[in-house]
Amino acid sequence: MNLYPIALFLHVSGAIIYLFGIGTRLLVLTIQRGARRVEQVRALAPFIELSGPLSGIGLLLILVTGFYMAMTAWGLFTGWIVVTLISLVLVVPAGIAVMEPGRRAIDRLAREAPDGPLTEPLVRRIHDPVHVTALQTLTLVLLGIVFLMTNKPSLTISLIVMGVALALGLASGALKSWRRWPTRAVPAS
Repeated sequence: MNLYPIALFLHVSGAIIYLFGIGTRLLVLTIQRGARRVEQVRALAPFIELSGPLSGIGLLLILVTGFYMAMTAWGLFTGWIVVTLISLVLVVPAGIAVMEPGRRAIDRLAREAPDGPLTEPLVRRIHDPVHVTALQTLTLVLLGIVFLMTNKPSLTISLIVMGVALALGLASGALKSWRRWPTRAVPAS
């Protein structure tokens, strides 16, 4: 029995689930950046908490099925597969190492703050340029990986694609976040 079509389905499903989890984080952080009250930030916490397990399930599906397909159909040393694996091994843990402490800090500050206008520490954490840049960079690198998975380019093109994805992620985060750092507390409406 040929399991490749089933593995491919699960692999693509894993990518969708993982990108949905990351997209949820990006959406929630964008909404939090527009929040004016602590209650608004607190109300978004369940969505972020859901995104972690979703991302984990998606990543597990991607890795297990991707490894199976690489071993049975492509070979682990195919150019685009090597670039994809290196990108996943370097960027995903680095992104999580930056994003997860930021998420926990936002949750902790929101729980500890009284209802009302955002506190200065909460505003600074929500607008932390490192957190935002990591999230945007991870998102664009993942889209670069989707490009590699769907187009299967040569090693050289794969490296260029991932370099462009990384540069765009870092630049978009820098343009959006760093120019506003440090921020001041947002006045209550």
